[in-house]
Amino acid sequence: MTTATRKLANKATRNHPDEIVIGLVSISDRASTGVYEDKGIPALQEWLGAALTSPFQVVTRLIQDDAPTISATLIELVDEVACDLVLTTGGTGPSRRDVTPEATLAVATKEMPGFGEQMRQISLNFVPTAILSRQVAVIRETADHAALIINLPGQPKSIKETLEGLRDADAGGAVKVPGIFAAVPFCIDLIGGPYVETNADVVKAFRPKNAVRAPRQG
Repeated sequence: MTTATRKLANKATRNHPDEIVIGLVSISDRASTGVYEDKGIPALQEWLGAALTSPFQVVTRLIQDDAPTISATLIELVDEVACDLVLTTGGTGPSRRDVTPEATLAVATKEMPGFGEQMRQISLNFVPTAILSRQVAVIRETADHAALIINLPGQPKSIKETLEGLRDADAGGAVKVPGIFAAVPFCIDLIGGPYVETNADVVKAFRPKNAVRAPRQG
């Protein structure tokens, strides 16, 4: 099978013009070998189900924590499956086996440092060890496609916090510190992806007024 044929065979089929294809990658040596149950992908699927109001589909991968495997998986999901967004979980700490950021940067065409900065800012409200996290976000571009890749924390609670942000309980739950997902739909717009809409009760997508449009018809 040629590279072009393989890409065509693996490419996701969209059921709606605004359907976003999201790759979910859980990176863990022990979970990938069945030592314990992976919790990252189920947590992300549950969160996306509550947060997105526009059509979406997910493609999942559970892989071991080594740089060649991580990079190859990201390339496959973007170049062959044609994911618009890839969310990874795990492997972003300081230990020797934590190589997700390096493997992500290796496949990037652009870095998006604001995502990692904001994730650490949010997590520091909960634990001082958030400064040990090394999550990065990047854009990967091919000739006819581009995708946003974001490294998320490994724990479901931390994933939810960084995606949604912080709310002020004394102000009726008003957003105190925006979560990173608020910026994701507009980023997807800018790289030529589908128009993503969110449930404002979970996370409100931000777009400049001139970028707001009505959803396409299916």
